[in-house]
Amino acid sequence: MRVLLATTAGSGHFGPLVPFGTAMRAVGHDVVVAAPASFAAAVGRAGFTHQPFADADPEELGAVFGSLGGMSNEEANAIVIAEVFGRIDTEAALPGMEALVQDWSPDIIVRETCELSSYIVAEAAGIPHVHMAVGLAAFGALALPKLEAPLVELGAEPGLAGLFTAPNFTLVPRSLEEPTADDGGPPPSRFRDDTAGGRDDPLPDWWAGSSDPLVYVTFGSVAGSMGLFPGLYQQVIAALGDLPVRILLTIGDSGDPSALGTVPPNVHVEKWWPQQAVMPHASAMVGHGGFGTTLLGLAAAVPMVVVPLFADQPLNARRVDAVGAGIALEGGAGAVGQLRSAVLRVLEEDSFRKASQAIAGEIGQLPPASASVPFLEDIGGQGGGPGPPVR
Repeated sequence: MRVLLATTAGSGHFGPLVPFGTAMRAVGHDVVVAAPASFAAAVGRAGFTHQPFADADPEELGAVFGSLGGMSNEEANAIVIAEVFGRIDTEAALPGMEALVQDWSPDIIVRETCELSSYIVAEAAGIPHVHMAVGLAAFGALALPKLEAPLVELGAEPGLAGLFTAPNFTLVPRSLEEPTADDGGPPPSRFRDDTAGGRDDPLPDWWAGSSDPLVYVTFGSVAGSMGLFPGLYQQVIAALGDLPVRILLTIGDSGDPSALGTVPPNVHVEKWWPQQAVMPHASAMVGHGGFGTTLLGLAAAVPMVVVPLFADQPLNARRVDAVGAGIALEGGAGAVGQLRSAVLRVLEEDSFRKASQAIAGEIGQLPPASASVPFLEDIGGQGGGPGPPVR
């Protein structure tokens, strides 16, 4: 069976697709990833064949993002969802997606929330498709109503019925969702990422034999390219650099560690380090509330301080705070003044560790992504297995 995974160019968007593609490939199905040409390296690192489509015009994207100054996060999200994901990204991707589907004839498409050219093409070609959530249900509830106008302009049927009726997968445990959240789609089938288990290999001894608690600091792969580097990172180092902790700070590929200047001896800086190799050793995490990083930290029972910067990150931060697994510091770089005391709290107060352990236990009880294989085979026309679990 031919399985097409469709994603935009973001690690947090592609990551949730990986365990399902891995599971289908493991039983012999042909799996390829349709993604922007600029995302080739990330697809290759995950071990998949990349089928590129065009990246969006950076000038168009720049005009949209440049218009967001002074807006609330909610106002900015509404514009980005409609104009970037719904219109600019989709229009750029459509020709390549149409050509790929015509030439390769996939039996099923598994698409993440924000990759919408695959939705238009799948509906037009009558190909079954599955929605892979890349956020909380509350993010879906926010996004879906804003997509109809741009997608209909690009060829989708009015009403976007397929977006609301397609099978819905998520890696989010039920307790992390807002109790009243409803994205309008079918009840989600909840899974755990069975490819993201913690690695037991020790970290390099960057701290000269210190056994102080490890605080992992990351703002993801995008923040460094948005004018937040090096200033935000230097503020964090200043806030935490004299604490009795070891700090591993990752800055993303767009940052240059030398721009941070001389850092304290308890701080080690890398552009990137495999998060699965860090989480088993971390006593706490400082993060941006990115979907993949947040879920991976919770699955490893790492309490966290979340400093959301944009997109759905405030939603994720508030839920981490609400379930007691961490502290949300909203306000972006302006909240860093509260970071020191917040990190000390999550390290010293046992309630945060217990709450994160409870979430990790819930995630561990979810069926693995590999349990989706019979269902994907069934809707792709080459199975007969049961429907997915709804939990």
